[in-house]
Amino acid sequence: MTAQRKALGSHRRIVIKIGSALLVDRQTGLKTRWLEAMCSDIARLKAGGIDVLVVSSGAIALGRSVLKLPSGALKLEESQAAAAVGQIALARAWSESLSHHDIVAGQILLTLGDTEERRRYLNARETLNQLMKMGSVPIINENDTVATTEIRYGDNDRLAARVATMAGADLLVLLSDIDGLYTAPPHIDPEAQFLEVIPAITPEIEAMAGGAASELSRGGMRTKIDAGKIATSAGCAMIIASGKPDHPIRAIEEGARSSWFAPSGTPVTARKTWIAGQLAPAGELLIDAGAEQALTSGKSLLPAGIREVRGAFERGDTVSVIGTAGQEIARGLAGYDAEEARLIAGRKTGDIEALLGYSGRAAMIHRDDLVMTGPKAQEAREALSA
Repeated sequence: MTAQRKALGSHRRIVIKIGSALLVDRQTGLKTRWLEAMCSDIARLKAGGIDVLVVSSGAIALGRSVLKLPSGALKLEESQAAAAVGQIALARAWSESLSHHDIVAGQILLTLGDTEERRRYLNARETLNQLMKMGSVPIINENDTVATTEIRYGDNDRLAARVATMAGADLLVLLSDIDGLYTAPPHIDPEAQFLEVIPAITPEIEAMAGGAASELSRGGMRTKIDAGKIATSAGCAMIIASGKPDHPIRAIEEGARSSWFAPSGTPVTARKTWIAGQLAPAGELLIDAGAEQALTSGKSLLPAGIREVRGAFERGDTVSVIGTAGQEIARGLAGYDAEEARLIAGRKTGDIEALLGYSGRAAMIHRDDLVMTGPKAQEAREALSA
């Protein structure tokens, strides 16, 4: 695993996520000057031969400003209406600002299903690739006009990470109202220490995440760490930096404080990247110590190692594998549906035909359909690539 930070200009493809509070002022609406400076930074990156994708929050915040909605929590239908109005204004603002640099903007609105369902994922990826081939800058946001609590990302940090893996980016930049990762929330603990380089996202790093700091943003440090896990496992580095100054990308290049998360030294394949990034597994498989060791050494998950099956999933769905410590250690595509999995859990492979009435697959999750996601993920990937 590398911990050598690279200059922004040395990257091939960069995804920049922009938080709502950076783009929209509660009283005055769109921060036009900041947006113009941001587009100038994007133009400079593109002039250096770098593909740039932008995941832009702000539709709901801008829409509620246009509609003059009162402060405070909005009902779902109010949020969707605000997003419908705000997204038009947001897309127009990006298009006009980028056009000053002779850059064409392309709007893409995604829902959770667009990245969680394999076919839709591939379609969205192809659209992104075509836009970049044509020299356009994709402006991406969650489709808040139709998303509900049950079928949404809920924050653009994880959406940006999924976009980064989908587009094959080698750097994800999360711009928000905090300049990086601290050992504790700095607005609560004045003794919190800043972390400049994070070689790996360990349980200790995850424990440092705090809550959201701004009422305009649904994301906090917790979602940024989740985004980091998705991105770095796919070989994409990540930076958390403050977007408050004008020209925030230039500020990073000139040495402004930011936290850099190292990419995995052995990134998973595109298929496994998609599996690892699934936000809502359909079920859980609780396994024993022997199965846990087998997975760590790069083997498939067999029925014999399963202690319990949870959820209602179908064959081919993504399921979470829970280790002996009660935490997720892997994700994979189920070889059986939930009812069949319960019948063969804890049994030998040779018993499958007698239990199910047909000769099924030997593995509950084949190693080709499984990716480690826990603390031993790096060790397992090295075993798989050996």
